[in-house]
Amino acid sequence: MSIESLVLRARHICEHNGARFTSIREKVFRLLASTQSGVGAYELLEQLKSTEPAAKPATIYRALDFLTEQGFIHKIESSNAFLLCHHFEHHHPAQLLICQGCGHVEELHSKVLQQEFESLATAKGFVIKQQTIEARGLCQHCVTPK
Repeated sequence: MSIESLVLRARHICEHNGARFTSIREKVFRLLASTQSGVGAYELLEQLKSTEPAAKPATIYRALDFLTEQGFIHKIESSNAFLLCHHFEHHHPAQLLICQGCGHVEELHSKVLQQEFESLATAKGFVIKQQTIEARGLCQHCVTPK
């Protein structure tokens, strides 16, 4: 899916939710849409400074908070990085395969895994508020000898 179509979908969702998709938020969204791996806040800040020289850490963190609240991005907790979600029409638990070789991150959607995890948590009296399951390893390209 093209970055432009992702931006149009995000704008539509923001309009529907009564949220402002400001130019800074859109620029950060576009930066995340242009990569298949997780990106840290300070790396995003440096990229953003190419078009917004006055951008500060607070600028990027406010944009990331907004994008997370709207369900547009997932946070990779283990590396404190962010990844654009291509299925942001609805909030959902994230299951991420993170390649330790090339950094590629693949998002999965397993209802079976989600239901089992929730069932195990409920049995322990735990209420899940946010779910991100991360698995680290090697992607198909990195594991296959060249």
